[in-house]
Amino acid sequence: MTAHGTDRPLPLSVDRTSPVPLYFQLAQQLEAAVEQGRLAPGALLGNEIDLAARLGLSRPTVRQAIQSLVDKGLMVRRRGVGTQVVHSQVRRPLELSSLYDDLEAAGQRPATSVLRNTVEPATAGVAAALGVAEGSEVHLVERLRSAHGEPVALLRNHLPPGLLPLLTEELESTGLYRLMRASGITLHSARQSVGARAADDRQARVLEEPVGAPLLTMERTTYDDTGRVVEFGSHVYRAERYAFEFQLLVRT
Repeated sequence: MTAHGTDRPLPLSVDRTSPVPLYFQLAQQLEAAVEQGRLAPGALLGNEIDLAARLGLSRPTVRQAIQSLVDKGLMVRRRGVGTQVVHSQVRRPLELSSLYDDLEAAGQRPATSVLRNTVEPATAGVAAALGVAEGSEVHLVERLRSAHGEPVALLRNHLPPGLLPLLTEELESTGLYRLMRASGITLHSARQSVGARAADDRQARVLEEPVGAPLLTMERTTYDDTGRVVEFGSHVYRAERYAFEFQLLVRT
């Protein structure tokens, strides 16, 4: 088992003086390696006996650590092949950041395909979110965001017309919020809601999921530092690849 892109063994260790169970220590390190891209999708973990010997652990301890990651969907056991990394789950904090930036920060190598980049009449919902008249022209950008070559999210963003240049090649090479900042737009705040739905035919096809598969949803209306609405996003995410993280505080 080597770090992705190198011939060096993946650095792993356990602390026998720690109250944390040994299998859990190993599982945490393997999970971090998957999330950070050091164990890429398709990578094989190698022989459990060799890993146990290398760390001075029993084989059942190593098997328990690996099974916990199989249960999370990060790895799969394949007969005749061994234990293989499937993918990592993107854990995104609920803050005003872009999926592109979050994926890049997590070492997930984001890639974007622009499916639509056009102007269309605003529906009632889009018009209300952007504060424009229903039927007036707004800019629509629809993108498929992938990580490690696997689809993660289908992103639909409506923007006021003329807000900034939206060239397809730029949208495929970086994130929308980076383009906004480069155009002098200062993002200030957003109103956001999170939900879930079953994948329809098109979403299933684009995201490579079965029809009816669970998807996470997010709608966000973003404002600049003058209070102007600069975008309305309506996004869906593969539930097995994506999670939102909350920090909750006790109100005193």
